[in-house]
Amino acid sequence: MGMTMTQKILAAHAGVDKVSAGELIEARLDLALGNDVTSPVAIEEFEKAGFDKVFDTEKIALVLDHFTPNKDIKSAELCKTVRSFAREYKIKHFYDVGEMGVEHALIPEKGLAAPGELIIGADSHTCTYGALGAFSTGVGSTDLAAGMYSGKCWFKVPGAIYCKLTGKLPEWVSGKDVVLSLIGKIGVSGALYKSIEYGGDGVKELSVDDRLCIANMAIEAGAKNGIFPVDDATLEYLKGRVTRDFTVYEPDKDAEYESVIEIDLGSLEPTVALPHLPENTKPVRDVKGLKINQVVIGSCTNGRLSDMRIAAQVLKGKKVHPNVRAIIIPATQQIYLDMIKEGLTEIFINAGAAVSTPTCGPCLGGHMGILAAGERAVATTNRNFIGRMGHTESEVYLASPAVAAACAVAGEIALPRDVV
Repeated sequence: MGMTMTQKILAAHAGVDKVSAGELIEARLDLALGNDVTSPVAIEEFEKAGFDKVFDTEKIALVLDHFTPNKDIKSAELCKTVRSFAREYKIKHFYDVGEMGVEHALIPEKGLAAPGELIIGADSHTCTYGALGAFSTGVGSTDLAAGMYSGKCWFKVPGAIYCKLTGKLPEWVSGKDVVLSLIGKIGVSGALYKSIEYGGDGVKELSVDDRLCIANMAIEAGAKNGIFPVDDATLEYLKGRVTRDFTVYEPDKDAEYESVIEIDLGSLEPTVALPHLPENTKPVRDVKGLKINQVVIGSCTNGRLSDMRIAAQVLKGKKVHPNVRAIIIPATQQIYLDMIKEGLTEIFINAGAAVSTPTCGPCLGGHMGILAAGERAVATTNRNFIGRMGHTESEVYLASPAVAAACAVAGEIALPRDVV
């Protein structure tokens, strides 16, 4: 049997010709990533182990994004730990307030992820970079500590699920609807420790931002990683961002997949995930009219410029419902700047929305939009677990930026076509 894309990348980084599902390997890293929540734990383990150097000052990225700008004394102390480590070890890719962004939007933007690379991050949504043809996955802080020192990590080679995409997305349907539909179909453990490998003619109909969103939420189906083939759209995205050499891998024709899932993009419609799991999906039309209190548009899933554009398209000339708090969070400083240049920020503020500095903020119940008991939020984030955005008696509904913006105007769950 041949190998999948993921298996080829793992084999190359392990220095072997072939790997098989279930095999344990040690592989070299192209990037080790940490944030303000996970890096302090890794740094503590790093120091406890007696490590006194990092494997490569240019292959470690530390991004302060979860509770920053610091919301309290504890978060300030955590960030201080990371700042000190970054300075001591001369970490090149260290991003603090004013330069930082939500890590999984910032890393591709800065050209720190490329096809064929192997990336680990002490954050579960590190699987985002599979959109660019890389193998990227989340690890624990202890693995991050070892990786920062040795430049290597242990892996169990995952089996694979092939997701065949066909057709073309209808109006108001995006990558978020694709991945919510997939998770709704297979469940939150449907791809447990598997690689979700995307292919088919439908891939070319997806923007790179759509792919980043879809790969980001592979973990919501329990997957080890999600990965897309590298095509012209990928290479165009990388222009001006990645100047180093990289390797493009393709799956063997006889690669072994444990199952095949087919999704006709043309059959999809705006979708929402109801509390309290991403698998609890329904078409928006089935839950229209449910009153809400807050809308959050942002996060590592949907805080990119294309997301802001579609939200602005819905909100232009409209007003946020008086019973709704709408919070717009661009995922990076560059996106924030582009929003200003394109007039999107003005649209949001005129509509009555609050525009925030880049931060993970409310996505994980951090700050900038915590929910009280009994409140409902529609969010473009990736998780809607109990208490995810605040009180355990609050509710989070996951949706695309277009749907979230429509809900902000309507004051209830609504379709974009109903308000535009």
